[in-house]
Amino acid sequence: MYIPELYKNENQEEIQNLIHQNGFGILVNQTNGKLWATHIPLLLEEKDGKQILIGHISKLNPQAESFQDNDEVLAIFSGAHSYISSSWYDHENVPTWNYLAIHVYGKLSVYNHEHTIDSLKRLVDKYEAKSKNPIRIENLSSKTMREARGIIAFKIEITAIEAKKKLSQNRDDNNYKNIISELEKTNDNQAIAIANEMKKNR
Repeated sequence: MYIPELYKNENQEEIQNLIHQNGFGILVNQTNGKLWATHIPLLLEEKDGKQILIGHISKLNPQAESFQDNDEVLAIFSGAHSYISSSWYDHENVPTWNYLAIHVYGKLSVYNHEHTIDSLKRLVDKYEAKSKNPIRIENLSSKTMREARGIIAFKIEITAIEAKKKLSQNRDDNNYKNIISELEKTNDNQAIAIANEMKKNR
């Protein structure tokens, strides 16, 4: 990912929080000479002092054909984003887009059945935590759990993380504050989220 120095985010706590809060990512790899991408939930964890991502896809997904090769894969996570109108500046300029994005690179390895079930438990527990009547994998019938045979679960041992935080850092204080004010007027959740990120960043 192209990241000018001004927009580089190396705050590990911020990066981890963004992945935890925006865990529905895009898994990208190369299969049979083509780029493939699948939109899936990915769970960031730490194992033996190393960061990993865990997830799963359907066995019918052609993307899985290259999983055994231990090739590098890319997981993309997007945070808040919003259009920035140049009419909000006190001078003529071009419009732009503010956003948060993370690219995670790593080596993928396929789980056996036992680890697959365990990874499903952890994934479901995370997203059921706010449910009124949370579902637990342990409580599902063996008939329902037969569906797990149709997936391939995996872990990605992270080798590199690139994080970009583009929040109008190139603007002076007056224009910076005005951008925040205009974003807050939009009543758009994404715009307001970017405004909040800008407040935290300066």
